[in-house]
Amino acid sequence: MSIRRAFLAEAAKRILITDGAFGTEIQNWKLSEEDYAGTLGLSHDQKGNNDILAITKPEVPETITREYLDAGSDIVSTNTFSANIISQADYGAEHLVRDINIESAKIARRLADQYAARDGHPRFVAGAIGPTNKTLSLSPDVNDPGYREIDFDYLKQVYREQTDALLEGGVDFILIETVFDTLNAKAGIMAAIEAGEALGRDVPIMLSMTLTDLSGRNLSGHTVEAFWHAVRHAKPVTIGLNCSFGAEQLRPHVKTLSEICDTLIMIYPNAGLPNELGAYDEAPATTAGLVGEWAIAGQVNVLGGCCGSTPAHIKAMADKVRGLKPRVPGAPPVQTKLAGLEPFTMAA
Repeated sequence: MSIRRAFLAEAAKRILITDGAFGTEIQNWKLSEEDYAGTLGLSHDQKGNNDILAITKPEVPETITREYLDAGSDIVSTNTFSANIISQADYGAEHLVRDINIESAKIARRLADQYAARDGHPRFVAGAIGPTNKTLSLSPDVNDPGYREIDFDYLKQVYREQTDALLEGGVDFILIETVFDTLNAKAGIMAAIEAGEALGRDVPIMLSMTLTDLSGRNLSGHTVEAFWHAVRHAKPVTIGLNCSFGAEQLRPHVKTLSEICDTLIMIYPNAGLPNELGAYDEAPATTAGLVGEWAIAGQVNVLGGCCGSTPAHIKAMADKVRGLKPRVPGAPPVQTKLAGLEPFTMAA
């Protein structure tokens, strides 16, 4: 059975649980520059380069991943949000991108397989790909709206390098997450499709958009509806929302996605909104109660957490939705009328 079919089979049985934050969990370790840098002899300071820990201090991502599995995660992500040559250039570690992704994927794969063998329930591994700090849709220069720092083909190759390494390390899915620019996501989608074609197999894609304001748009101006119709051709195994806000603020947008998408919905919000010091105070029971409302309403298939979420948040979610029926994918036909064109039906 293919990974896609195996995942869909599990998702038909129950609401699945993915993991929570890595960044805020890593902060709790209070690591030093020496911890991050290890013995690599890099010319730049590495403190804050969370992804490199897969090489220099692997017990950190391994411990965090294990804690999420203990909390009830069915899916664990690789600690590779910034493991691409654009982001790693800030640390002078571009040449380590392949190694970082492979090692991080191996950590998650090994632990997922251990837990699956222990209790007979499958665990899945998502190769996390962040958006980079560049945008294809907007100019970074207010005086030159047409200027772009990078182009589509370059970004696609950046994502392809990361995707190939994650797949080599053993991930099940490519998770293109925290999408603030839909065109960036399209570059990631094309990279994943081409990587699958090169391997001669299906590479399931997960897509997760992040909102920049409460109107429900990302930085490139797409609403959740527009984002779905811009990417549905990729046949993502999940689509959803992460980061940006807490569950309370995401409520109307989760409802919108659940009504229009013909694939699984995965939502992993922040643990509320940050306080004046940038910390997250929302208690696990509060977050679980909020996402539990979506589950009761039949709006979600996969739940987890983003910034500020902890293993305790994930456990509270898992406990809250246990026994609840998952959303049944499949939207009704969408009637759309464009100026000068006849109405058409977009089948689910």
